[in-house]
Amino acid sequence: MAAITFLEAIRQAMQEEMRRDERVLLMGEDVAKYGGAFKVTQGMFEEFGPERVVNMPIAESAIVGAAIGMSMNGMLPIVEMQFIDFITCAFDQITSYAAKSRYRWGVGVPIVIRGPSSGNVHGGPFHSANPEMYFVHTPGLKVVEPATVYDAKGLLKAAIRDPDPVLYLEPKYLYRRIKDEIPADDYVVPIGKAKVRREGRDLTIITYGAMLYHCLDAADALDREGVSAEVIDLRTLLPLDREAIVASAKKTGKVLVVHEDTRTGGIAGEVAATINEEAFEHLDGPVLRVTAPDTPIPYAGPLEDFYLPNAAKVLAAARRLAAY
Repeated sequence: MAAITFLEAIRQAMQEEMRRDERVLLMGEDVAKYGGAFKVTQGMFEEFGPERVVNMPIAESAIVGAAIGMSMNGMLPIVEMQFIDFITCAFDQITSYAAKSRYRWGVGVPIVIRGPSSGNVHGGPFHSANPEMYFVHTPGLKVVEPATVYDAKGLLKAAIRDPDPVLYLEPKYLYRRIKDEIPADDYVVPIGKAKVRREGRDLTIITYGAMLYHCLDAADALDREGVSAEVIDLRTLLPLDREAIVASAKKTGKVLVVHEDTRTGGIAGEVAATINEEAFEHLDGPVLRVTAPDTPIPYAGPLEDFYLPNAAKVLAAARRLAAY
């Protein structure tokens, strides 16, 4: 099979699931003839028509509310946020209704809310969000963020087939920057399972999303310095694969957590707490973090470069940890 982009993998997942199950539909702003702001849904209106690729008004709360109602009547809606930043407009529908529905009256809400997230594209403070932790704090939701072409397709298929609401975050920096060959046959990537991207023995780097590639670059540099770094891609933030985290912490004794999200309240704190509770006696150094600072993401290119974690920042922290 020819290599495809991250973006094309997302489109393929939706197309294949819509062909497989007529209950699956797509709804969002400009998703029909226009093909979406990033052209993720290009060609889908022509194949599936206006009843299954539905343009919606600029009202995210209404879009998600309608999707919840559809799901309770047997449909399987995929909701596209034009930018993931706008998901906050539907916060009440997601956290008070979709997330709690099964607990309150035993009715599942099988919807997927997906959209372009993260920075490094000079989108400024309103088009570069990393909102994952607002929702990781909410029982009843699942939150995933793929970093590879294979996972982009497999995790989205798993999300569409899941009986409960799933937030699917797409690092837009990766849309057209990475390519890979993936199986032609149907497959899913299980939600809730991390992946060891690189085996190592001296320290562990835990990350997700677009930061994976900075961490792998840093691990390559460390290897040239005689330090063997294990790199773990979380893939799913809720539920968190605590077993994989603890196993690697026990194996290497040193852990560095890297994420593009801001520092306070980021997933690094939860990872560190898990290691402290379940692997403290195996540690040979403190759990360190490399994150964005606690400010909105800037628009200007040089400021955004300063703001975001990168391979050099990861390498500096890893050297400090290795020498501890």
